[in-house]
Amino acid sequence: MSLSFALGWVGVTLCALLPAAGVQAADSPVVELQPGATPAIIPFVSDLAREGPLSRPQQIALLRQKVKYVFVLLQENRSFDSYFGTFPGVRGLYSQPPGQTPGYSQPIVNTDGSMTAIQPFRIGPAQFAADIDDPDHSYAVMGAKMNVQNGKPLMDRFALAEEMNWVPPGQKPSLKAKQYGELAMAYMDCDTVPFLWNYANRFIIFDNYFQHTIGPSTPGALNLIAAQTGETQWVKHPETASTVPANAARGLGEPVTDDVDPFWGSADDHSHSGMPINPNDNPAGQLNQTYATLPLTLTGIAVAAATGADHDPARDLADIRGDIPAIATAGRPAIPWGWYQEGFDREPTDPPGGPPGGTHTSYLGHHNAPQFFGYVANNPKLSANLHGLNDFFVAMAARALPAGGGLFYVRGGFQDIQGLKTVDPDPAVRKRFEGDDDHPGYSDAQISEALVAREVNAIARSPYWDQSVIVVTYDESGGSYDHVRPPIVENGPSRQALSTGPRIPLVIISPYAKAHAVSHELGQQASVVRMIDTLFGLPPLADLPDELAARVAGQAKFGQSNLGPADDMTPGVGELLSAFDANRLAGRTPTLPAAYAEIPDAAVQAMPPFGNEGCRAIGMVPTDYAESIDNPVPADFNPRPSTNPTPGPR
Repeated sequence: MSLSFALGWVGVTLCALLPAAGVQAADSPVVELQPGATPAIIPFVSDLAREGPLSRPQQIALLRQKVKYVFVLLQENRSFDSYFGTFPGVRGLYSQPPGQTPGYSQPIVNTDGSMTAIQPFRIGPAQFAADIDDPDHSYAVMGAKMNVQNGKPLMDRFALAEEMNWVPPGQKPSLKAKQYGELAMAYMDCDTVPFLWNYANRFIIFDNYFQHTIGPSTPGALNLIAAQTGETQWVKHPETASTVPANAARGLGEPVTDDVDPFWGSADDHSHSGMPINPNDNPAGQLNQTYATLPLTLTGIAVAAATGADHDPARDLADIRGDIPAIATAGRPAIPWGWYQEGFDREPTDPPGGPPGGTHTSYLGHHNAPQFFGYVANNPKLSANLHGLNDFFVAMAARALPAGGGLFYVRGGFQDIQGLKTVDPDPAVRKRFEGDDDHPGYSDAQISEALVAREVNAIARSPYWDQSVIVVTYDESGGSYDHVRPPIVENGPSRQALSTGPRIPLVIISPYAKAHAVSHELGQQASVVRMIDTLFGLPPLADLPDELAARVAGQAKFGQSNLGPADDMTPGVGELLSAFDANRLAGRTPTLPAAYAEIPDAAVQAMPPFGNEGCRAIGMVPTDYAESIDNPVPADFNPRPSTNPTPGPR
């Protein structure tokens, strides 16, 4: 069978099975979208009230009975609007008139110094949109883009703050600077990332979900296991604040707002912890993180034995001395967990005959959240839960995950272990965009969503599917525009807004999920931790004695009541239970079959997927197309200002 014929068959199959999304009801927290012509294939309940809703205790009891495996598929640096701003039914770019969309029209400076305005605009296959250079997403620049005034983000300086970041003081913008400003306003759709839109349409997408900390990737990773980035460590140890000159000079400090690699494995680490570091990375190491995390609470009644293996308990355990007995006396059995990340150990991309432990050249240490904590990295019992990306696929193929369930994080890196290549023929692009974690600047979006598809397929084809919840989300928004104003609930040591940052994508896939649904439940990255607490019956991190004491001290020292883990007591942090269908949980209707989550291998392995006609293949009509909105691509736009510099005037 020829490749073109195979792809055509795949496209027809998906188009036949997958309905287009409908229109949301703005006043409903969860919107069930019309299922089209598929009720015989996909169980769908249009009137949940007829059967009677489940109470929260009933829902939780059923979830704990049925869900044993949670998979968090963690990708990089995309705002909600940059990927799903034109997804039907969501709170998107064109869900309201332009005048009611914060930041819809933003200032930008022409190269001659004159001012003009820019609106969000679509990029797609014509611009090779799968490969874009990297907008600035540092804490300071992200804050400037959000433009927080009197505690209210105006969301109207994404273009200008990005552009000015490239302009020396007193000078006019170069063409490259302006193109970066324009890039912050670009968005994509299902022609570029059809697999992600496919999951969002078939299952449930959240359109009111934010990154916890304003800033780059490391804080996002930390939040997904700790529901904070070191607020309690700052409160307990003011000398660790990120504003202390000695820390600020190295980009270190609490709360973590920068992308410095973990202390463990860095050149600063003389403990021989055995943690890896990319040989091309900055050898400086972040401060040892010492607050409670899911890897701690998951140890349950075995917490004393687990932490007893720590090589330096005096320092690593000092801030969780009260937490350890509290976790033990809660009486919960230990729950297995794993963090799988590309390049942590030997990968298929490593050369034959290389080091047995791998070269780590595809590894990004600052993406590995557990490695920041001494009580994990400096403890052989707990660090044994850290693995390479290919180890996940090996474990899935061998059906080697623990029989009783567990929590598993999976993420990519600088390369792609399945060997896909970008479709852009430009040699500079093909050399640079080899990654699979979706990070602009080095990862190709289509290679990256193919990794997600491989991960979902592996779960769907395993015995774990029937007991699983798959969370597909991002660590942060990458500096790209999103129009929804996040709630500001914390300020950092600099007295600037610390939390919450812009919206990021979140899709939940499960046999028990709602189908064709949009949830407006308010949440942020700590909501993932809260959902995990709920599913596994863990004590919330915020309720542990050391963290609770720090929260009280934060109120006394800094007049802030939310300086602590946000998986409890912090307002606006849902637990994502709106993802689940009461009738599926209660056995009133069939669960969603594994095949419904799968994407055919021929499509996953094809570059570009569906021959650049992803929207047609999956039966989706983006809202800008449906409403005939045409914000043109700027005439001088370049999606890769650094990779493919546009020649200036001669």
